[in-house]
Amino acid sequence: MKMNVLSRKSESGRRFLAPTMLAVALMQFGVLGAANAQAATPTAEPAVAKVESHDSFGPLKHIKAGLLNVAYAEVGPADGPVVILLHGWPYDIHSYSEVAPLLAAKGYRVLIPYARGYGDTQFLSEKTLRNGQPAALASDVIDFMDALKIKQAVLGGYDWGARSADIVSALWPERVKALVSVSGYLIGNQAAGKNPLPPKAELQWWYQFYFATDRGQAGYEKNRHDFAKLIWQTASPKWSFDDATYDRSAAALNNPDHVAITVFNYRWRLDLVKGEPQYEALEQKLATAPSITVPTITMEGDANGAPHPAAEDYAKRFTGKYEYRLINGGIGHNLPQEDPQAFAKAVIDADHL
Repeated sequence: MKMNVLSRKSESGRRFLAPTMLAVALMQFGVLGAANAQAATPTAEPAVAKVESHDSFGPLKHIKAGLLNVAYAEVGPADGPVVILLHGWPYDIHSYSEVAPLLAAKGYRVLIPYARGYGDTQFLSEKTLRNGQPAALASDVIDFMDALKIKQAVLGGYDWGARSADIVSALWPERVKALVSVSGYLIGNQAAGKNPLPPKAELQWWYQFYFATDRGQAGYEKNRHDFAKLIWQTASPKWSFDDATYDRSAAALNNPDHVAITVFNYRWRLDLVKGEPQYEALEQKLATAPSITVPTITMEGDANGAPHPAAEDYAKRFTGKYEYRLINGGIGHNLPQEDPQAFAKAVIDADHL
């Protein structure tokens, strides 16, 4: 594990510097909003059901949370400080298969939920819109915490998971003890998504434009296994994962709602579909690029082939205790799985900033 670290303490009265146009445009893969959620109350124990065994995680658990029946892995002591790890697209909970035991060995209770549209997480109602809007995904995190009576947790994530963690940290800082976010500040909005990028940057977003078409939706439905593998390869060009590693995660993409959630997400970013009204007030707040005040470590792999903003363009959005870590050694987009020791160390260090 090789890394470069930049750190600073919080500064009162910090003001944001205007990001570059490219950084603003890249925020189109961030987005607005998390849904309203009420604080958890320490009453009855949540009804948690154990289900099938799931490789290195053992039996997964299920809990009804908000709109979903969430499938999740749990590792570590039940009375330990809570860490919630959020996966990205098109990945799954196995991004943390080696991170979780490292944290559990340090006494943490580690929870790794399947996001809506992945694995065995299911909607409770067939009538619910299969909304992939990042606001909905972030609200799922709050609902998950509420259902498990978790008042506060350390959040960690990459890709879509980092975005959800950012949103929760910005809007509900009292629920977040510390944050680890790969690629930093990923909160954006539809207005930013309308800004054209330089040609090379646009090329990186080819799949977003593909999903904007009926052909793209049909193509992903038909070829999701090979499609997602191509994303893995381009996002982490120096990661030599084997077929077994990929196939273990690709199984999560067979969720019946996966394609609908994915396509909705990317069409929403281009303002081709509208979000649900219950998220509108929160989206307006997130459109102002709110600061994240909780102790934070942001990370980047030195070989990340996916679109991502430059660290200097988002650093001032983190106004609490903060560190940025560049992880060297050919580390790509799926940083927790490619360098689990670096990610686990960041979680522990963020908890003690």
